[in-house]
Amino acid sequence: MNLVATIAVAFWAMLPAYVPNNAAVLAGGGRPIDAGHTWGGRRVLGDGKTWRGTAVGILAGVALAVALNAIRPAAVDALGVPLPEFPIAAMLALPAGGMLGDILASFLKRRTGRERGAAFPVVDQLDFAVLALALTALAAPAWFAATFTLGVLLVVLVLTPILHVVTNVAAYWLNLKSEPY
Repeated sequence: MNLVATIAVAFWAMLPAYVPNNAAVLAGGGRPIDAGHTWGGRRVLGDGKTWRGTAVGILAGVALAVALNAIRPAAVDALGVPLPEFPIAAMLALPAGGMLGDILASFLKRRTGRERGAAFPVVDQLDFAVLALALTALAAPAWFAATFTLGVLLVVLVLTPILHVVTNVAAYWLNLKSEPY
C-alpha cells in the first residue's frame, strides 16, 4: 500500500473514534458521570464528563461508521483505495473506546492535580485513539489485524495529534471550547 492509500485507510478507519469527543462537546451538559464524587480531595472526573455527552458521542461514532459503510463502495471507486468495511463490533468499539480514553484521561488529570481544561501533553492528543484501538483489537481482532497494519498504526499515531490540535483550535475559535487544546 502506498503512503496516500495508507493515510486514507488510517483516516477512514479512525473516523468513528475521532468524531465522538467532538459530538460530546456539542451535546454537552447533563449529569456528570462521577455524580460529583471526589477521591483524594479531587473530583473523580469532573463536570466535563457527562452521561449525555458520552452517549451522544458513542451514538455519533456508530452512526458515522454505518454511514461510512453505506458510502464505502463509491469512496473505493473514487479514491481507488481498498477502504475497510466496519463490522458491528468495530462500529461499537471504536467510538466507545474513544470516549473511554477521554474519560480515563480526565481521571488521570484529576489524579495529577490538573483542573478541567488544563493541558496534559501527549495524553490529551492520544488518549482516545489508544483506547479506541485497544478496545477494537479486543472486540474485532481479525478486522483490527487486517485494517491496522504497522503502516496504518504509524499514520494514526502521527495524524491523530495533528487532527486533535487542529479541531481543538477550531472549536476554540467557534467558542465551543474555553481553551485551544
